[in-house]
Amino acid sequence: MGNRVHVALIAAVVVVVVVRRLRGEPLNARDLFAPPVVLTGLGAWALLQRHGLGAGDYAWVAAGAGLGVALGAARGATVRVYEREGVLWQRYTGRTFLVAALSLAVMTGFAALAERGGLAPDARPVQLSIGVGFLGEALVVGYRGLSSGVPFAPERRAFGIR
Repeated sequence: MGNRVHVALIAAVVVVVVVRRLRGEPLNARDLFAPPVVLTGLGAWALLQRHGLGAGDYAWVAAGAGLGVALGAARGATVRVYEREGVLWQRYTGRTFLVAALSLAVMTGFAALAERGGLAPDARPVQLSIGVGFLGEALVVGYRGLSSGVPFAPERRAFGIR
């Protein structure tokens, strides 16, 4: 698949996740963790396909991943986690988007520093960046959900099949 197709698929996944969470959705573990795990896995796989990366490249990638998780965790702290119909729900708030915008600015600055520091352009898979951010968010939202004492929502079945 071409790079444009990958970017389009990633954008579609992100848009679906964001729209659902903006409207508010039942909070279940699969929906919370599947997108970040899949995107992070795809990003790691894309990174492993790159040849000729050095230790310095991997150090920048690790630092970027750590920063992405931290910024995602900050975003996760702004997500509204609440009880509805006896189970947990989540909803993005205005603060969630403010933190997301600030995170984008920070990550853009980090990418500029990485480029200035000589990081190979191939060592920055978009999937990895998005995935680790969603992972940080999921860890915080999941922890908040577990701490609430309210049960997570049951998993939805694809296409309404039970």
